[in-house]
Amino acid sequence: MGVVDKVVSIMATLHQAPATLGDLVRSTQMSRPTAHRLALALEHHGLVERDHLGRFILGSRLALWSAGIDPLHRACEAVVLRLREATGVSAQVYRRVGDQRVCIAAAEPAAGLRDTVPLGAWLTMKAGSAAQVLAAWADATERASLVRGAAFAEVDLARVRERGWAHSLGQREPGVASLAAPVRDAAGSVIAAVSISGPIERLTKPSAHQRRALLAAAQALQDALLP
Repeated sequence: MGVVDKVVSIMATLHQAPATLGDLVRSTQMSRPTAHRLALALEHHGLVERDHLGRFILGSRLALWSAGIDPLHRACEAVVLRLREATGVSAQVYRRVGDQRVCIAAAEPAAGLRDTVPLGAWLTMKAGSAAQVLAAWADATERASLVRGAAFAEVDLARVRERGWAHSLGQREPGVASLAAPVRDAAGSVIAAVSISGPIERLTKPSAHQRRALLAAAQALQDALLP
C-alpha cells in the first residue's frame, strides 16, 4: 500500500501542474531516488509524460482511459466529427491541467491542409484560442499567472469573456489560426474549450457560419452534461 500511496501522491502533484523531479520531491516528501524511480515507471506505462521543458506531466493514457466514464469525453467524439463536417477544418476539445491543456477529442478533415493535434496531446496555455478560453474564466490570480509570458494579455481575455469566444492567428504555430468557445458544466463553470483550427487564410476572419457551428458544438457538449 505504501507504493500505491506514493504513486497517488505523484499523480496528485502532476494534476496541479507540471513538475520537475525536485518539485516532486518537495511536494511528496519522498527521497529523490524513490520519486525518480516511480516517475520513470509511470512514464513507461504512459501515465506520466514530459513536456517541452522536460517536466513531468500527466500522461495521455489517462485521457484515453477516462473517455469511457466521463460524460464529456463520451459526447466529444460525435461533437467534433459534426463540427469538422460543418466547418471543413480540424476540430478539438481541450481541458486545462495546470499551466497546460490536454486534447481530449480531435477530428481532422479527410483532405487538404490539416492542423493535426492527436488525442491526448499536451499543448501550452500560453498561446492559442483554446488557451485563451480556458484562461479567460479562471480566477484573477490564475489569470495573472497564465498571461505572464503569453501571446495574449488580460485585455484579450476580457474581450473573450465579453463576446463568448476566442480567436487566434499564428499564436501557437505559424500559419495556423483557430477559434474556440467555452464548455460549461451544470453549475456554469468553464471546464473545457471546443475549437476549430486550420490554415490561417480559412480562419483569418471567422465567418458567421463558423461561429454558429462552434457555439452549437459547445452547447451540445454542455447539454450532454445535464442530469
